[in-house]
Amino acid sequence: MARNKFDVDESLETEFNIEHIKRLWKYIRPYRKDILTTILMMILSNLAVLLGPYLLRHAINNIIPQGDTLKLLSVAILFLFSIFISMICLKYRIRIMSRTAQNVIASLRRDLFIHLQKLSFNYYDNRPHGKIIIRVVNYVNALNDLLQNGIINMMTDLFSLLLIIGFMLSINVRLTLVSLAGVPLLLVVLFILKNMQRVRWQKVSRKQSNMNAYLHESLNGIKVTQSFVREEENEKIYEKTSEECRSSWISAVKANISLWPITENISVLTISLMYIAGVSWISTDGIAVGDFVAFSAYISNFWAPIMNLGNFYNQIIVAAAYLERIFETLDEPVAVKNAADSYILPAIQGEVEFENVIFGYDPEFPVLKNVSFKVEPGETIALVGATGSGKTTIINLISRFYDIQSGRILVDGHDISKVTLESLRNQIGVMMQDTFIFSGTVMDNIRYGRPDATDEEVIQAAKEVMAHDFIMEMENGYETEVNERGSRLSVGQRQLISFARTLLSDPRVLILDEATSSIDTKTEKALQIALDRLLQGRTSFIIAHRLSTIKNADRIFHIANGQINEVGNHSELMKQKGDYYRLFMSQYKILRGGREAV
Repeated sequence: MARNKFDVDESLETEFNIEHIKRLWKYIRPYRKDILTTILMMILSNLAVLLGPYLLRHAINNIIPQGDTLKLLSVAILFLFSIFISMICLKYRIRIMSRTAQNVIASLRRDLFIHLQKLSFNYYDNRPHGKIIIRVVNYVNALNDLLQNGIINMMTDLFSLLLIIGFMLSINVRLTLVSLAGVPLLLVVLFILKNMQRVRWQKVSRKQSNMNAYLHESLNGIKVTQSFVREEENEKIYEKTSEECRSSWISAVKANISLWPITENISVLTISLMYIAGVSWISTDGIAVGDFVAFSAYISNFWAPIMNLGNFYNQIIVAAAYLERIFETLDEPVAVKNAADSYILPAIQGEVEFENVIFGYDPEFPVLKNVSFKVEPGETIALVGATGSGKTTIINLISRFYDIQSGRILVDGHDISKVTLESLRNQIGVMMQDTFIFSGTVMDNIRYGRPDATDEEVIQAAKEVMAHDFIMEMENGYETEVNERGSRLSVGQRQLISFARTLLSDPRVLILDEATSSIDTKTEKALQIALDRLLQGRTSFIIAHRLSTIKNADRIFHIANGQINEVGNHSELMKQKGDYYRLFMSQYKILRGGREAV
């Protein structure tokens, strides 16, 4: 059985490197003042915490032997004050960094969304949408802990280490060297674990992507699933993808968790060595008891930031796996974009010309082969032919949803590859076969392509496409909320709303791809009158299997094998008795047979 796209692990085209961290810093940089403030507060907090053992040492060595109760009370109050300062700094650090982390995540997610909107249809044709969604949502969210805690903790822990080592050296140099004996061993362990952790977290990201893609596909196809009683089989597939996700996560977490006990054991061994050496040196070298007690506190504090840095290392490894995917998406080249010297397309009359156009979704397998034609302003062109012959491809190329491999496409004499996409598409109205209704009101959906349109203009557009009556029958009329993808509307109603949306944009070139395929015969007759008025003065390209729409076109292009093999109006092509004649007669017989059966 062939594997589905959701079940195929994505290959990572760009390996992680330090540039990814640098690029992340670009998003953090605007908040560097907040970060600097937080770092200063954490430094103050660490100084307050590290002051405790030093006060303890002073009390044991000097104050307690003298029996000075007043001084001892003063030291105790100072110790409590240092703890209070640390708590206040910690509170504001959490508040500031939580806000900063969410701002960075919002900026990163916004850039992803903006970039995804610029990518061509070809990008979405080749990827399950669930795998795209998880990068914008889950992968970006996974950076929260790194941004909110990791970076600040790393900086403050490094500072703490330097302070602790300074205090330790000021007390006893030899004990300090003994306490640092385990650090080289820990660095070796980190080096060994590094690659294993990165590989395992990459696998987690792949398996999460697969599961999200399958879930997205299953929810979109839930009606088909229930219609074909496919629930049990789909459950097995989901369990498989979910188990792969679970097992990869556990494997990655095991690699992360292994660092903690290793660090803990090294710290215990090092502290034990320090105690053995310290106790022996108290009796032989005359180390003061207060010095040894203070040193014991510092050595415990020394390994705490070491373990925190180990956790930060784990966060970096996890974040690396997600950053690779995030920046891979941001680095996806925009295949269809404005040329460096592009200019705004002026108001057009609607002349469209193809000059020796060659195009294929895969360049090695062209769909259109040297296609040439010219359409005068105001002409209505019907495109007919077998499925897969290239009809939809032609209309997609007019709006420049794809870039051609060879030839030129001209609108009013302007090469569309030389004008800005926005100025081109603003003057072309497109209604695709697969209509899409957004969540929101009916009014919002019709106004989607022209946000500045008045309510009266929206209503007029709906009336012209015969959508007004059924809209007014809804509970709140034009303010009725429709569900995502318009699930509460019939297919025909969705097409009428989509047609009103296209009409409202008042395009000079109109493209209709099976615009009336799901409208009943009675509605179609009324709609045909509106269409005739709409097509006046507009260049129109129509793909339709309904004979009435085809017959009324000024010219009909019959497309076969990626080329236009017949051109003419209905009467001319019927007289030729070629491919169009056979297509028309086959449909006519089917329709006549249906009427006779009735």
